[in-house]
Formats: sequence, C-alpha cells, structure tokens
Amino acid sequence: MSSRGELRNRLESASYPDLGTMMEGYARAAVDLGKREFMQKLDFTSESIDPLDEILVLVGESPEMDVEFEVRLWGSYLGEVLRRRYAGSWEMTQYPGGAIAVPSVDVRGSRLFPLMKVYRRLTVGEEEDLRAFFSMVTERLGKPAQVN
Repeated sequence: MSSRGELRNRLESASYPDLGTMMEGYARAAVDLGKREFMQKLDFTSESIDPLDEILVLVGESPEMDVEFEVRLWGSYLGEVLRRRYAGSWEMTQYPGGAIAVPSVDVRGSRLFPLMKVYRRLTVGEEEDLRAFFSMVTERLGKPAQVN
C-alpha cells in the first residue's frame, strides 16, 4: 500500500470529537506530506498559499489521484489557514446549489468553502488558482483577527 493510502486509512480510522478537530488533523497531515513529499513549507500563513497551489498542480497531474482524499487533505489545510487568520470556525453547511452538506469555514457570518475550491483547482485547473481566491477572500474579509 502506498504511503498516501496508509495516510488516508490512518486519518479515516481516527476518532475525532468534532468537525474542527478532524479538519485540523487533516490539515496537519497536509503539512507533513507537503514537507515530506513535495519539499514545501506549509505553516498556516498567507505565505503558504503559493506553495499549496504548487502542490495542487502536481497532485492534479497524477494519474492515480484519489480526488476525494486529496480534496479533503488539502482543502482542510486551506480552510485552516483561513480559519486561523480570521478566528473562524468549521461547520457543516449545504453548498449553494448543492444537495449535501460540506465542511465550510464560518467567518463573521461569511461562509467559505475551501474543500470545494481545492476540488475546482484539481479538476478545472489553472483558472481556479488559490492566490486569486485568497486575495478575493482577504479583500472581502479585511484584516486578520486580532488574537491575544
């Protein structure tokens, strides 16, 4: 079994007390994998958006890509960057126009769908780059939360 498959099994078989803890667990696994497999530093800061986008380009080119797992893994990381920056929270929310609830980050009443963004980046390609998305989000939400 590949290390990616082992990682998926480990994350999926873990018990999480809530959605936020699960998403953080996936995000931390993304940090480890980013460093180990892609030699990229993911540190939950806005500066890590470009390295994340580079990783997604490589992941998207892989013929054996497991879309569902990759979306969960890297989308959790993107969501944690946003959640930490704006002191938001994870919740299950129906995606606009969709029939199912998906993890979203709630920031002062605004809902962000980082997993859907990663899905689009992996399946649509370059026009869905993360830097433009992150710039749009930061423009709309303003300055990061002040955390003491």
